[in-house]
Amino acid sequence: MDTALFSPCSLFGTEDKLSGADSDSEDTQTFDEREHSFPGMVLLIREFSFHQVNANMLWPGASIFAEWLIGYQYLLKGRRIIELGSGTGALAIFLKKSLDVEITTSDFDDKEIEDNIAYNCTANGISVLPHIRHTWGQEFGMEHPDWDLILASDILLYVKQYPNLIQTLLFLLKANRPVDKNPEITGDKCGQGRAMDQPMEVEIKGNYLDQKNMQPDRGSFQREEANEEKELPRPCFLMSWRRRIPKEDETSFFNGCGNAGLMVQHMGSRVFCISPGKSIDV
Repeated sequence: MDTALFSPCSLFGTEDKLSGADSDSEDTQTFDEREHSFPGMVLLIREFSFHQVNANMLWPGASIFAEWLIGYQYLLKGRRIIELGSGTGALAIFLKKSLDVEITTSDFDDKEIEDNIAYNCTANGISVLPHIRHTWGQEFGMEHPDWDLILASDILLYVKQYPNLIQTLLFLLKANRPVDKNPEITGDKCGQGRAMDQPMEVEIKGNYLDQKNMQPDRGSFQREEANEEKELPRPCFLMSWRRRIPKEDETSFFNGCGNAGLMVQHMGSRVFCISPGKSIDV
């Protein structure tokens, strides 16, 4: 099966709705700027009033995921991180300010999104973070990425883009070549990767998600979980998902990951670890 082609219309509307829109709308773009609370700090974040291919607003799940990451900050130590679907860049900015992590932002191939993330970095007193303009399912512009931790918060809203998202994850996880050559953490054990110009079939079927460890959405990170020692493989995708979508849509994403050879594990508090290696006990 060929890689599904990405169209902004599949995210936000029909072809007719977008056909008359000017993709370079900097002259007419308007923003809303407001404060958002994160653990230990308040960030001033500029959001789009409307954008064709961006979610426009910062969702509360980013702050909840930030709290979870602070509780398990040892998992981020020494990692090279890329965030998918960065949106406003708020989560990456928070992690840079609070933990001084090495992090790259990424989002749809759009200059306005990149410029707005840069604006928010400056507005919150940090240097502009590295950014990659990447549309899921398309080439990443490199043969072997070296990020060993991929982060994302609430990016499963666009069901039609699941195959493209999985295609991007396959590349980042299976073509990974880490900077650290320690054989104990090398990604080579996960199998030979492939570049994005060598499409891998992604078919969504079956049921790969183990439901027994699933917990209800409790609304916030519970501190008792901090007593549990957790581990993450290298490389891996760590995703928080707190938005409400039909259960069958959520399950179809995890099943698609399983059919593509990826392991899905619930880490608690609606945080999921996806990797090409063996699952780990939590």
